[in-house]
Amino acid sequence: MKIDDKLLAKLEKLSMMKVENRDGMIDDLNQIVEFVEILQEVNTNNAEATFNVLNLATPMREDIPVNNNAIKTILDNAPKTEGNYFIVPKIIEG
Repeated sequence: MKIDDKLLAKLEKLSMMKVENRDGMIDDLNQIVEFVEILQEVNTNNAEATFNVLNLATPMREDIPVNNNAIKTILDNAPKTEGNYFIVPKIIEG
């Protein structure tokens, strides 16, 4: 697969983005496509599916509840509050 200006224009439209350096982007995308095509040649028939190459377990920790009064700290840093709620500007007119 070869990335050209026409395909890049289509990708811009689909992503709703404007590419500034078109030539550089085309070169970068072509390098990515070439790399993926090389990866497709790798024989993975006998490879076991995995999500982690090191086969390590996640260490467990004791779950101890801590009363650090996070709600008060958060509300103290909010611009406007009332009780335990944030006061925000109305954005939907009814």
